Amino acid sequence: MIIYKDLISGDEMFSDTYKMKLIDDVLYEVYGRVVSRRLDDIVLTGANPSAEEADEGTDEATESGVDIVLNHRLQESFAFGDKKAFTLYLKDYMKKLISKLEEKSPDQVDSFKSNMNKVMKDILGRFKDLQFFTGESMDCDAMVAMCEYREIDGKSVPVFMFFKHGLEEEKC
Repeated sequence: MIIYKDLISGDEMFSDTYKMKLIDDVLYEVYGRVVSRRLDDIVLTGANPSAEEADEGTDEATESGVDIVLNHRLQESFAFGDKKAFTLYLKDYMKKLISKLEEKSPDQVDSFKSNMNKVMKDILGRFKDLQFFTGESMDCDAMVAMCEYREIDGKSVPVFMFFKHGLEEEKC
């Protein structure tokens, strides 16, 4: 399994266990699912519940949400109230990525810039439909993943978008 981590914060963003597609060699689209799952009971070591403390028919605790968010501890961010604030973030973040790319693969910088401009125009056109998520550290200077819901095969599917060049792969 491959875990994709944010290059700047080191936060785990997603893994290769999800259906994913690479767009213009710049953006990973990762397809999630809305899930509901039972939380495990907490059992303390050495605890011995007596018969008087038997379950009184209480509801089981559950958590619901998008599997990518729950499994990788992503945090929803409300830092971008408008398109202008998000555009400023993107310009700053792209400068960071370009400097890292110049160090590692200077031959890819030009194609990255042209492809990124095309992809970002498309994303900014859908700004009002997006939700934003940071990694577990909630570092808004690092990668902010975008999520939009799309109709696929008659179902509303959460699609997360991550910048390829802002990720490092870690094999597990």
